[in-house]
Amino acid sequence: MAEGEHEVRWDGLCSRDSATRETALENIRQVILRKAECLRSVKETPCRPSDGLSDAGSLDGLNKLLAHLLMLSKRCPFKDVREKSEFILKSVQELGIRIPRPLGHGPSRFIPEKEILQVGSEDAQMHALFADSFAALGRLDNITLVMVFHPQYLESFLKTQHYLLQMDGPLPLHYRHYIGIMAAARHQCSYLVNLHVNDFLHVGGDSKWLNGLENAPQKLQNLGELNKLLAHRPWLITKEHIEQLLKAEEHSWSLAELVHAVVLLTHYHSLASFTFGCGISPEIHCDGGHTFRPPSVNNYCICDITNGNHSVEENQVNSAGNVSISDSFFEVEALMEKMRQLQECRDEEEASQEEMASRFEIEKRESMFVFSSDDDEVTPAREISRHFEDTSYGYKDFSRHGMHVPTFRVQDYCWEDHGYSLVNRLYPDVGQLIDEKFHIAYNLTYNTMAMHKDVDTSMLRRAIWNYIHCMFGIRYDDYDYGEINQLLDRSFKVYIKTIVCTPEKVTKRMYDSFWRQFKHSEKVHVNLLLIEARMQAELLYALRAITRYMT
Repeated sequence: MAEGEHEVRWDGLCSRDSATRETALENIRQVILRKAECLRSVKETPCRPSDGLSDAGSLDGLNKLLAHLLMLSKRCPFKDVREKSEFILKSVQELGIRIPRPLGHGPSRFIPEKEILQVGSEDAQMHALFADSFAALGRLDNITLVMVFHPQYLESFLKTQHYLLQMDGPLPLHYRHYIGIMAAARHQCSYLVNLHVNDFLHVGGDSKWLNGLENAPQKLQNLGELNKLLAHRPWLITKEHIEQLLKAEEHSWSLAELVHAVVLLTHYHSLASFTFGCGISPEIHCDGGHTFRPPSVNNYCICDITNGNHSVEENQVNSAGNVSISDSFFEVEALMEKMRQLQECRDEEEASQEEMASRFEIEKRESMFVFSSDDDEVTPAREISRHFEDTSYGYKDFSRHGMHVPTFRVQDYCWEDHGYSLVNRLYPDVGQLIDEKFHIAYNLTYNTMAMHKDVDTSMLRRAIWNYIHCMFGIRYDDYDYGEINQLLDRSFKVYIKTIVCTPEKVTKRMYDSFWRQFKHSEKVHVNLLLIEARMQAELLYALRAITRYMT
């Protein structure tokens, strides 16, 4: 954490008491203005001897504080904090110090900012949710602002995440954030890595660990193999992997600690999928979320491209996409018709168990060869790859070589009958929280599809969920996998597989190309289904291995 951040206490701004916030804001104002005036006096005294290094350090510390203030002025749910933060920034600017401005256009690069709920315009119920989130994390992050399309799910998600990171549990707080960094890094998700690096330091984590996984305790290093398998090939996890972690002498994990770690790993693998799938922008106060350069005349500068300020390019793409509006309209009608026909077929006849098993194997085999045209190798940056080992290991290696994924029958081991109780026994209450989140994501519906109302979408939701599990080799005996090819077209399958298996390769074109007539809120809904189905698939394999070890 930068020098300047140690001198400022942001915690008071999270209070629901306005007097506490006012006192904290005044302290922040005094510290920042004192630093700004000190820097100004240095600039105005040319004869003063300077080593350059200390001046640069002072400016860097002040800039980090100003970036944090900018975030508060845009993202704090408390109006007094937003207004006072903006006032402090203007006061600094009046001293001749350059202040930052946001980069990009809102919380998502895929969703127009005007379609996302603006902080300050929320109703009382949503304000309470925002305030809870801000109090817990000291920020209202972009993931929350995109998930807000679905408040019922968001509430469950925030409650679960708060419990995993901050409530009583087997693992110390800094371990929890470090495991989050390890998990997000497997998918090169710099957004989540940056957030949890800050959180890790905030709860007292050792900065040396951030130089690379080899600098972390051996106990955390030992978790690397499980992290790798869970993220890319969970079907390879065996009870021997569990035994190695539980019987590593002085570096051993307890069963309760391991379950906590497994839940964190699966949570952040899935959250990386959501981050890429919805085009989540860098947080305002993080790298890539702000700039100290003044805007150009039209508020667009070519040097912003690398930081996500793609307004010109994206407007062109969006306007070009409108050409095929009639095609996308017919796509919705065709999908509705297929759902009607499948329902009629269900009512008339039911396929035999042998036929259903055959259809599953066909779909599982075909899913291996669903790839996008953009399926190039993404080389992880050093600041991300240092948090994990074996950077070349991934899903593509498995699928391209035609290796077999064994079938995992849900009838033999399922979340409801086995996984849920195991998690709840070793990490009380977490099984309940995760179960509630799974159910909300799976059952969430507004009975709409694009422009249609009063639509039963359960068939479509089940096809999406089961297709993801099918890619992981998980089979439901009572489901006809022939329905998947009827309901999910190729562009949608490419998007699903990319989000779930290699989310770092998702592009805006992929996001735009599936369900073109559907609203952004519906596409976010799809992403919620994808991440929860993925998390459950990973958990099933890990928890089955733990159960086998225990028995």
